[in-house]
Amino acid sequence: MTPVVRDASPADRDAVDAFHDAAWAGPLAAAHGRLYDLRTLPTLVAMAPELVGVLTYEVVGDALEVVSIAARPARSGAGSALLAAAVDRARAAGLRRVWLVTTNDNVDALRFYQRRGMRIAAVDPGAVDRSRAALKPAIPVVGAYGIPMHDELTLVLTLDG
Repeated sequence: MTPVVRDASPADRDAVDAFHDAAWAGPLAAAHGRLYDLRTLPTLVAMAPELVGVLTYEVVGDALEVVSIAARPARSGAGSALLAAAVDRARAAGLRRVWLVTTNDNVDALRFYQRRGMRIAAVDPGAVDRSRAALKPAIPVVGAYGIPMHDELTLVLTLDG
């Protein structure tokens, strides 16, 4: 069953918070030298019929930044549906790009994003180390597949006119 994506409602708050707790060890996410409170951002939810995915985003200038995305179970279609909905929002708003940051250990995410047309636009060596030291000490030292987490990778999808 393809999940249905919609804006989160106040009634979704507890379930969305539980998703953030499981995916990000709480409602705070660090990226590119900034600490985000995911509870304050526009949020999309994927329903099938229960909550199976959450995406938070921020629009700045001509771009939509995907701040967080998480889906359970993996490979259920929820992540794809959420990302497609975010891209549709960006297009409808006349934005020029959708972008996000992931970490060097997140090889599954790199595969996922690149298969959906996103391209690696930048690598910031040591960005995760700096965020761990200054913003969010709970960021693990070792990530997926036993890979040490040190760097941030920025991926971008450029939208056509």
